[in-house]
Amino acid sequence: MAVYFDHRIEAPDSSGEAVLIAWHSSLCVLAVGSVNASTRGSVDLYLQQGEHVKLCHVERGFNPSLLQWHPTKPLLAVGWETGETLLLSHPSGEHTPLPANTHASCITLLEWSSNGSRLVTGDQAGVMAVWRVDARGKLQGSPLIKHDYGKPLTCCIFRPAPPAEDVTMLARAAVSGDETALDMFNWKKSNKRGGFALGSQEGLSFYISTADGNVFSVDDQARSVALLSVESAVQKMWYSKRRAVLAVVTDSLLLSQFSVGPEGFTQEISKVKLSGRGGQHTGIVWTEDGLLITASGEQHIRLWDVELDDHYALSLDESLGFEKGELLNCVSFCTFKNALAAGTSRGRVALWHMVTMNDQKGDTKTQWKLQTPAEVEGNISQLQWGSSSHLLAVRSSSCVLILSEHVMCSHYSQQVAAVQLAPAQLSLANFNTNTHITFHTDTHIRAVQVTRDMVAVWNGKYITVSESSGQTLHSTGSFQCESPALAVHEENIYTVEPNRVQIRTPQGTVKQLLVFSEAEGNPTLLSVCGSYLAVGTDTSHVRVFDLTRREAKPVGITKNLAELIPDLGALRSVKCNASGSQMSFVITQVNGRPDNKMYFYDIELDTLSYFDFFTGRPASSLTQLEDSQRMRCEGELSARCPISQFWDENEPRLFVCETVPVNFDLHSSSQSQAEKEDVLVVTFFMTQEHGLLLQDSQPKPATLLSLLALDTPYYYYICKLGESGEQGEVVSTPQMVVRRALRDFVGLEGCEKPTRDAMLNFSFYLTIGDMDEAFKAIKLIKSEAVWENMARMCVKSRRLDVARVCLGNMGNARAARALRDAEKEPEVDAQVAVLATQLGMLAGHVSKALELAFATEQFGALQLIAEDLNDRSDPALLTRCSDFFIKHAQYQKAVELLVTAKKYNEALQLCLDQSLTITDDLAEKLTVPRDTAHLSESGRKELLEKIADCCMRQGNYHLATKKYTQAGNKIKAMRALLKSGDTEKIIFFAGVSRQKEIYIMAANYLQSLDWRNDAEIMKNIIGFYSKGRALDLLAGFYEACSEVEIDDYQNYEKAYGALTEACKCLSKAKGHSGDETDARILVLTHRLDLIKRFIQSQRMHKEDPGEAVRVCESLLEEKDLDPAVRVGDVYGFLVEHYCQHGNFQQAWSKLEDLRSARPNINLSLYVSQSSLQALQKAAGIRLPYGDTTNKHAGEDEEEVEEDENINH
Repeated sequence: MAVYFDHRIEAPDSSGEAVLIAWHSSLCVLAVGSVNASTRGSVDLYLQQGEHVKLCHVERGFNPSLLQWHPTKPLLAVGWETGETLLLSHPSGEHTPLPANTHASCITLLEWSSNGSRLVTGDQAGVMAVWRVDARGKLQGSPLIKHDYGKPLTCCIFRPAPPAEDVTMLARAAVSGDETALDMFNWKKSNKRGGFALGSQEGLSFYISTADGNVFSVDDQARSVALLSVESAVQKMWYSKRRAVLAVVTDSLLLSQFSVGPEGFTQEISKVKLSGRGGQHTGIVWTEDGLLITASGEQHIRLWDVELDDHYALSLDESLGFEKGELLNCVSFCTFKNALAAGTSRGRVALWHMVTMNDQKGDTKTQWKLQTPAEVEGNISQLQWGSSSHLLAVRSSSCVLILSEHVMCSHYSQQVAAVQLAPAQLSLANFNTNTHITFHTDTHIRAVQVTRDMVAVWNGKYITVSESSGQTLHSTGSFQCESPALAVHEENIYTVEPNRVQIRTPQGTVKQLLVFSEAEGNPTLLSVCGSYLAVGTDTSHVRVFDLTRREAKPVGITKNLAELIPDLGALRSVKCNASGSQMSFVITQVNGRPDNKMYFYDIELDTLSYFDFFTGRPASSLTQLEDSQRMRCEGELSARCPISQFWDENEPRLFVCETVPVNFDLHSSSQSQAEKEDVLVVTFFMTQEHGLLLQDSQPKPATLLSLLALDTPYYYYICKLGESGEQGEVVSTPQMVVRRALRDFVGLEGCEKPTRDAMLNFSFYLTIGDMDEAFKAIKLIKSEAVWENMARMCVKSRRLDVARVCLGNMGNARAARALRDAEKEPEVDAQVAVLATQLGMLAGHVSKALELAFATEQFGALQLIAEDLNDRSDPALLTRCSDFFIKHAQYQKAVELLVTAKKYNEALQLCLDQSLTITDDLAEKLTVPRDTAHLSESGRKELLEKIADCCMRQGNYHLATKKYTQAGNKIKAMRALLKSGDTEKIIFFAGVSRQKEIYIMAANYLQSLDWRNDAEIMKNIIGFYSKGRALDLLAGFYEACSEVEIDDYQNYEKAYGALTEACKCLSKAKGHSGDETDARILVLTHRLDLIKRFIQSQRMHKEDPGEAVRVCESLLEEKDLDPAVRVGDVYGFLVEHYCQHGNFQQAWSKLEDLRSARPNINLSLYVSQSSLQALQKAAGIRLPYGDTTNKHAGEDEEEVEEDENINH
């Protein structure tokens, strides 16, 4: 857990408002460009706490436009709005201007090559120049290249170099006069000490873009070639060396990717419009792994993984202190710590930590964990991580701040705990009085130490001492002290200075000095346990002092650990136990890596021992454990590394440490190491007689941050802010420490000291395997947990006589009865196996217990044993158990055991043979993780398809879809989804699958729905056919839409539009289908002509009714009028016309013609009721109107018959 100290830059009065910030990539130097209304522009350099470098100040009568640091040297390139460019050196302040005739407009590009031998400059007018800079950082004359692109230059990136050239070949080329080789060779030589390998090659080719969307490639021979073009100005570029792909983002947030061939040939491989607001003020960051991050003044940060083609968004959380409606303006990503910082409109810095983890299926997933924000003043417009990963520069509307990350300090002593909450805030908890205080200070807190009555706080320059009085603290002293180490004991304060430890009063008066010789070094580490002080020096010397007397007295001699520990680099942590007889150390090796060993030094015997967390065992093997247990412990404790250590506050034998896997990044300061996942808390007993003894190991609870102390009967843990404390209780801000009972003290937390001492002895004797002494220690204790631990030890020691007593005290009648029955067996091993089974142990007794259960066919016992079998069990045993369950028709249990034994195909076949339902849970168990050693990838996919096939047969279509998808068979997945009829999921799956066949399948399915009355479905049908490039099918759909408009709504204009779209689709598909498509186009064109004529007759009827009638009469003469124009609609139009003009005889004639052409037609659908009534009245005959609901009944029946004929 960390906080950020804010340091405001000490800007000169004339600097004005900051407009630019830039960190050096490897030095803790920040460049700031400012604008003052009266003095105009300036550039200044600052150190990590905001100190101004006075010599490094540059002023001009115009504004700075760009800042760019040299990749290795303290050399800053500064561009100005007039085109002037200069190089500013730190710390001398020397600045070198580039030739004045190079640029005449605002500088928009400054880019260094990877090793810094080249500098590219570019301006608003389109002029680009490339400069050579020598190994000393000096500019070499005129530009190597100068080119005018005629458009503003927007972006430049150097292309990574190909694999390293042979140095010998490079040297030969240099000797023969090749200037490029000579230049590269000189740089390789000059940077040898700076960490650059002689074989590394600097890429001198680069890509440069213009405001009109053009990208050019410039090689090391000064050749500029047009590479590609996009729709608008390029804002950011990124090159993937692994894929040889250039990605380009425009100011309209259009992301395009191009493959780049060896000869500069490019081909577009993807183009996508990113979500969010575009524009020049959008913050865009590319990470080294191809993650594109944007912030554009919205309430989200958007992320696109270019490599995986995945995208998602991050948002703020009001519960962490953010406000509703708060906008995210800018972003910066720190690769070293996988941290993303974003500045908000309300002056907060949001921090996300990227955590990569594997799910149950073995798939890697990335999670972003949002932290509590750091707060500054004003609207944040720019931020940038510094060369040191704990530095973050923030530019807001009111100031520039440097945020320095500091791991929150904490301390525990004498039932009092202190945990830092904020830069100037502490949470204090007194477990004796059950009180909590939130303590505010006037300065940043860099260290804290507590005793029962005193709190000492150090800010880096002063120590302030306060005493507690009830619920308040009052200051008792303050004094200047720049000691890097601090400790307290009773009324004394311990600080350090070169070669000595100072013992001070609370007012700072030095009353004793503990002196170390020059060879012993300078004290740097202090730690108090009980009444003893442990001291470690910078030369790896250690010593313990007895604090029980008036003056501190040394215990033993000052020991040089470098003589005892090979490859010792430095001490990281030094502690002593409560009796001052043992010391413990965590160290760093000479190579800078943390050591995997936890070291112990016996002061009286002058001996060193250790526990090696890489192998999972001490220097001498764990003699108190059996072989099976030793193997299990070595498996759990191996490949780890200690990160923190604590001795019990009162019990000198008891020690605990936290360990993490060796691949964890122990150097990251973004979080304390114990905040990481997979932290194991390991407890030991340490004595002179028995040496180092493993007592317990357990994972750190997930809701807790780190271990703070060990004080029997409790472990003391620091909570994560906002996480649960005791039994799900939400921890409020003041209470930051919770207690967890040691394993043997569960249920005895409130015991008196005699009981506590008895339990410690019990635990110790159990650890060394002395059952008699352990039994004596607890015979008067009434605790089920204690007796159960004792019973478990009876399994290991084969003491069944003691086990009977333990089971009686536990009240476990069932286990006691089982043990009595087992005593009838002649073999002691069988009796012990039964006891182990009843206690849920399989610790080396599984085989014997199973043999007994098989021999006696004890089905219940076998079930109990099988519950504890896992993937570490013997596969042969698992298979035998599954066979036994199959014999007794317990197929579900048999399947589970086969899965545990990694016999996935056999388990699935059993499900098929016995018609077992594949549940979601069983399907996940049958799903083999990726990269498993048990199945090849092809075998894994085959198994997944078999699971999916089984789910299909059982009608579990959604689960089948999931498994087909995991197998990579999206076509089958879509078929399964279509079977489910889940329209929403079908649309979603088609959208994300992006496969032609799936788009078509989805569109075909959607056509079976009521798309006529659902505009969204119709839209998706058109969209999917278009994306699937199924233009002929899309044309057919448009034809269907045309017929619906005619049949249901008599809307010939919309029908004409739909049919026109059908023609367009067929025209585009013409090249794929040949003559068949041509024939369809001819048919549709003719139908369009007929519909168009009918529409024209309707439109002209008012102004020229005679011509309208003539057009309709000519339509009726067409042999293939239907299905383009319904005959009934044309006759109905004519009947209406004649009725309106009173020519009922002619109207009757047309009606008779219609009835003759379509005998079963429903007249009321084509002729209005008023016209029919007028006709009846004129003719004196009643006409059958028909049912108005059966529109085109006769016609539809004929069409159905035709369709059926086609289908058959």
